[in-house]
Amino acid sequence: MASAPSEPRPILGRLDKDGRLIAADPELEALQRQAGATLGQKLALPQVAAVAQLARKLRIPVARPAVAASQDHDIELWVRANPDGDEIALTLEGWSERVPAAARLASLLGGPSEADSPASNTEWVADEEMRIISLSPELADYLGVELAEASGQPMTRVVRLEENEAGEMPLISALAARRGFAEQRARSRNDESRIIVLTGEVVSTTDGSFAGFRGTAQLEQPARMPGDLGGGNAFDHALDEVLRSPLDRIIESAERIVERADGPLRSDYASYGNDIAAAARHLLSVVRSMSDDVSSGQHAIDLGALTAEAVVMVEPLAEERNVAIASEKREGLSASGQDRAVIQILVNLIGNAVRHSPQGSTVHLSFAQTMATASVTVSDEGPGIEPVDQQRIFERFERVEATEGGTGLGLAISRRLARSMGGDVSLDSEPGAGARFTLTLPSP
Repeated sequence: MASAPSEPRPILGRLDKDGRLIAADPELEALQRQAGATLGQKLALPQVAAVAQLARKLRIPVARPAVAASQDHDIELWVRANPDGDEIALTLEGWSERVPAAARLASLLGGPSEADSPASNTEWVADEEMRIISLSPELADYLGVELAEASGQPMTRVVRLEENEAGEMPLISALAARRGFAEQRARSRNDESRIIVLTGEVVSTTDGSFAGFRGTAQLEQPARMPGDLGGGNAFDHALDEVLRSPLDRIIESAERIVERADGPLRSDYASYGNDIAAAARHLLSVVRSMSDDVSSGQHAIDLGALTAEAVVMVEPLAEERNVAIASEKREGLSASGQDRAVIQILVNLIGNAVRHSPQGSTVHLSFAQTMATASVTVSDEGPGIEPVDQQRIFERFERVEATEGGTGLGLAISRRLARSMGGDVSLDSEPGAGARFTLTLPSP
């Protein structure tokens, strides 16, 4: 067995770029052998290896609590992992042996459990800033995330916390008070129908300082909306049914104003009817785009001409914000798509660029064509988007800043529509250098 150090000294080790244990004090080497590996092989202590992997990924020193299992004991450790070139220097402190629990974890940081209870397969660990250290494979799969990608990310980028009946979030209250919690409901950001209920206990450092939480998640099976046959658009179809009829009536009434069908009307008031009708049609297209399958209605389109139509719809917003829209002249840019869907995407992208542009700046529209694709790029002179946010903003109800206006649906809808037509919406941005969204569609 791996005996405890005779004195409270740190135990050292070193991993190479491939995670192999290339140097170790006797106690660490003994644990490695008991786990079925030798010096020079991959570190066979999953919980310690997970801390090292996180340090390598973040490229900063990382310190976390861990539990390692010897033949006869569980060993509580404080693991420090420090990147050193391509290698990771390990320091293990606070070596403390304890009798293993009857149904203990083989790995604190996401490894499988010897217990067969559902709770033991849905474990999670987060640090003092609620960054994810580990998710069990089952929990990661349920939430629709990759273990490697989730590691180091704030928990709130993986799940959306919900208030309880008292209007409180137990996890947030527990974080402030440095105490355990239960009954924290949350939804997966990748699939809002997937719900978990989190329970967590405090993890402390060797000196008693707060170091984060470890806990379990109770999984709730996705609930089906009335009329849902297993697809993910039940809510969208319900919203479509509720909104289409009143929007149609708004458009009809606005058109009667424009035509002065109900009697004489000042020209400036009549012109407002055009604005009302255009806004209602735009909203109706948003509703339709959330529920319709546009792939079946594709045909050859002129991407340049549809871009010009989208610009006309966004110009009032641009004038209000004192932002110019400069578009290349491009005729006959043929692509495969659906007119309404393409205009919807472009209105979203151009409008988004206008809203994030400083006054007096210009939004530029440019085009490109290859043998297989046609594309339009919308470039702004705004603050740019941090790399960590560049995928998140394509999720439904997500915005870069919580203080922004809008619902957070535009980019999610745009990408979904583009992909349903065999294309995509991509982003190229750097903080301080603006953002460039590109709609790419296949050639006809």
